[in-house]
Amino acid sequence: MSDSVLEAPDPFASTQPWAMQLAIRDERASRPTHLAVCEAAAQAVVKLLTDPRSAPDGEWYPLVHHWASGPIRKVVRRGRGIRFTQVQELAGVEVEHAGAQVRAFVPGPVDQVPAALTKMQVGGTEMPEEGKSSEPVAGGLTIALTALTPMTTGKAAAQSGHAAQLALMSMEDEARLRWEESGWAVRVVAPEEAGWAEAVQRARVAVHDGGFTEVAPGTQTAVAWW
Repeated sequence: MSDSVLEAPDPFASTQPWAMQLAIRDERASRPTHLAVCEAAAQAVVKLLTDPRSAPDGEWYPLVHHWASGPIRKVVRRGRGIRFTQVQELAGVEVEHAGAQVRAFVPGPVDQVPAALTKMQVGGTEMPEEGKSSEPVAGGLTIALTALTPMTTGKAAAQSGHAAQLALMSMEDEARLRWEESGWAVRVVAPEEAGWAEAVQRARVAVHDGGFTEVAPGTQTAVAWW
């Protein structure tokens, strides 16, 4: 008698919410800064969404399209050493930027997260230093994080990813082409209250949080312009 083979669960049969998982590399000796993580996370999200494998004829398309058609939930995790090395084998894209290393994974239901990812912590994602924003790049995107509500680095990174995704979906073709030509450059700023009010006024897209973690539902967490 041949051994039975366990089939992988069908993600589309799940009744649980879907999310894009993101992983931050967080080594003790060289922790990235808060803003570098946010910028890298936003870039990773965009690079996954614009990857040829996410296009209508690509292998990732059914999963990416299903997730993007609903709430664009993201879960940010952190890991070091072997924990981060193990997730390299999972489908996704990775960005290294200003000392930060963030990998975005193909979305799926939250009850079918790969084992290598479940071993990475969701908590403790607060980086000890805020760091500096990247310099503006022609054709790039600027994201401002709210000054009114405190957010951990993981939460802020997720909101930065949301803002970048909304910008990608909202841009006209010419603006999107210029952004692509910039290498999907992202600048994340953390203004004081007065600067936040100005950012809201000039924003082209805004993120209002679903309230799953840290902040109240409907909180405006990030805005972006180009």
